[in-house]
Amino acid sequence: MSTSDFASINIRSSQALREVRYEIRGKLANRAMELEKRGYEIVSLNIGNPGIFGFRTPETLRLAMIENLSQAEPYSHQKGIFPAREAVVMQQQSRGIQGVSVDEVFIGNGVSELIDLSLRALLDPGDEVLVPSPDYPLWSAAVTLNGGRAVHYNCAVDDAFEPDIGQIESLITANTRAIVVINPNNPSGAVYSRETLRSIVNLAERHGLVIMSDEIYDQMVYDDAEFIPMATLVNDAVCLTFSGLSKVYRACGYRVGWCVFSGDLEKAADYLQGLELLSALRLCSNVPGQWAVQTALGGFQSIKQLVTPGGRLYQSRQTLLERVAASEYLHVEKPMGAMYAFLRLDDQFDGKLDDQEFALDLLENHHVLVAPGSSFNTSYSNHFRVTTLPDCDTLNMVFDRIEACLEQRR
Repeated sequence: MSTSDFASINIRSSQALREVRYEIRGKLANRAMELEKRGYEIVSLNIGNPGIFGFRTPETLRLAMIENLSQAEPYSHQKGIFPAREAVVMQQQSRGIQGVSVDEVFIGNGVSELIDLSLRALLDPGDEVLVPSPDYPLWSAAVTLNGGRAVHYNCAVDDAFEPDIGQIESLITANTRAIVVINPNNPSGAVYSRETLRSIVNLAERHGLVIMSDEIYDQMVYDDAEFIPMATLVNDAVCLTFSGLSKVYRACGYRVGWCVFSGDLEKAADYLQGLELLSALRLCSNVPGQWAVQTALGGFQSIKQLVTPGGRLYQSRQTLLERVAASEYLHVEKPMGAMYAFLRLDDQFDGKLDDQEFALDLLENHHVLVAPGSSFNTSYSNHFRVTTLPDCDTLNMVFDRIEACLEQRR
């Protein structure tokens, strides 16, 4: 080929990306940015980003970082600084999880990085991972990008988005390596019962599956919902628990998450070494943010005031439920945890309006950005997700616009 022939070749992205979706920050979000550049004010409900809606990180966390900045300049140990990992161990012990030491705790640049590293350390090409549907799409994407295949198990709205245990077992094959559990759930807001979690643990133990429990919203539960740490139910399996500072402590930008190995740790020895190798290759995670972990986990838990009656998160959730109850166009399974609601379009729109078309119309003509439900790896296209982080006045304004949009499309 001549030089001119090479000059005309387009550089394509990886084929693996063809199977990856992340509409939460995808084409609709990019279109929203274009509209903002033209002067339109967009209400963005596509991302659970507390700082955007006026939530502040507790001051004690900021002070902990400032006071330790002089110790944050060198690289830390690849697993993280000792005080942060020790604080995570103490939290696990306070929840009744035994046998965990700092050696089983990894600090990462948010849970997102740890999801990627933990799957990379586990999967060979063609290995399968059971992932809920709807899911947080990073899980499916990370499985795919690390050579695996995401196999989705159903969490149906008719079952309050609880997993179908029988279907999960029917999906297990000789290639299945792990099962992902997101509890409290994003996007549905479901908080799984002890019975459901125990059934999943039983499946994992019988079939030798690694349990990956995403618990980033662990303290964000409402009314009589009870959060059950998955690791408290595990004996003969390997359990990875993921959590961090971003949601409960409103510190998304600090990029601090952790992953804790528990259960039958003898089975996990080689896996732990693999994850430590990958952690070492990226040197370490953000060090200043790690100094906030001990203060966060050991200090006053302000999240409790936000999720009880009178608290802002609780009241915003109530406003959303009241507006949906009064609508002839919308339905919702009451979210019992996290900071989202997974709304369903009424049956009158079946075959006339899907989630992508609705989300685009709502953005272009009413300047509200939501996440289409099908981007959470569902088999249906009549849902959309909003965050419940805005205050009540903003949510009422948003639902006025949603009602106007659907009134025009009825």
